[in-house]
Amino acid sequence: MEFDLSDEQRMLKQSVDGFLAGAYGFEQRRKYMKEKGGWSRGIWSRLAEQGLLGLPFLEADGGFGAGAVETSIVMESLGRALVLEPYLPTVVIGGGFLRRGGSAAQKAAHIPLIVDGSRTFAFAQLEKHSHYELNDITTSAEKKAHRWVIDGEKFIVMNGQNADALIVTARTRGSRRDRSGITLFLVPATAKGVSKKSYPTQDGLHAADIVLSRVEVGADAAIGDLHNGLPLIERVIDEARAALCAEAVGIMDESLKITVEYLKTRKQFGVMIGSFQSLQHRAADMFVALEQARSMSMFAAMAINFDDPAERAKSIAAAKVQIGRSGKFIGQQSMQLHGGIGMTMEAKIGHYFKRLTMIEHAFGDADYHLRRVSESGALL
Repeated sequence: MEFDLSDEQRMLKQSVDGFLAGAYGFEQRRKYMKEKGGWSRGIWSRLAEQGLLGLPFLEADGGFGAGAVETSIVMESLGRALVLEPYLPTVVIGGGFLRRGGSAAQKAAHIPLIVDGSRTFAFAQLEKHSHYELNDITTSAEKKAHRWVIDGEKFIVMNGQNADALIVTARTRGSRRDRSGITLFLVPATAKGVSKKSYPTQDGLHAADIVLSRVEVGADAAIGDLHNGLPLIERVIDEARAALCAEAVGIMDESLKITVEYLKTRKQFGVMIGSFQSLQHRAADMFVALEQARSMSMFAAMAINFDDPAERAKSIAAAKVQIGRSGKFIGQQSMQLHGGIGMTMEAKIGHYFKRLTMIEHAFGDADYHLRRVSESGALL
């Protein structure tokens, strides 16, 4: 299978890497973490100026018509720099729902504002007992005349405290775990009845628990098909999983570089610790794990366009398994080779390890996806 990037894709990678190298050093990132909401509006505006926020949208909607591979290139670069800004919840997930299920009016109202950086999104899906199951939903939406009334609670909503708009999963018919009866709704973040409790997560990002109490939205707030939103949710979340795989590869790549540099400079017993063969072997094993992850990440990006939803889901699940395995191995080895200093806030490597750990659990960990692959009858 051909994994070489085209000239245009290489230029995209060089452009994003070059921008972040100058604008997103480790100390700069620590400064951005202290800004309102935990990320930089200035960086977000510059991402918009470079066209990165409009990358996956059709030209007719104000974007550039790029595909999943280009999104993965950007996500890998964002991972390498540990970028805090809400690219995944806004462009990949929020934008994904609008691209694939939004009405013409919804696209016209929201996509240009995503592209120019003036609107961010959050996906309110996870509930108290739903774990990784996308169809486990108790939040309800009842039709009252020409409006919908939404009641429920959502947890660990990434970018939930900063988002201008929420995309909420709600049950419009059926019972808790039914695959049918699910509808997606666009909800203004400031709508009456929306309350939030925000908090930092272990990786330096921010999330919110959100209560929706008798929140009213218009009939035009529904995204996609009424009562049949799960196929759209599964499609967009598969795109998010592929994007997370790419972000994790960028983090693993940088973690290996940081660790190898540490082995070259750290002295113990009067010599550089990198001269010990056993540590060299561990670094070599980390490189092998990285290349396995890189291959599966690219495969996941290509699988987004598979015609068969079951084949797409199985392929991306397999990629998430390998990303989880490689991320855990590289993260743990990096920390062990650094020793106790790796646990300090001043050491970069600990921040990379924390983000890898959070990615492992986002939209299903390795064990969850291994079970999905197994149930599909595929081999891994």
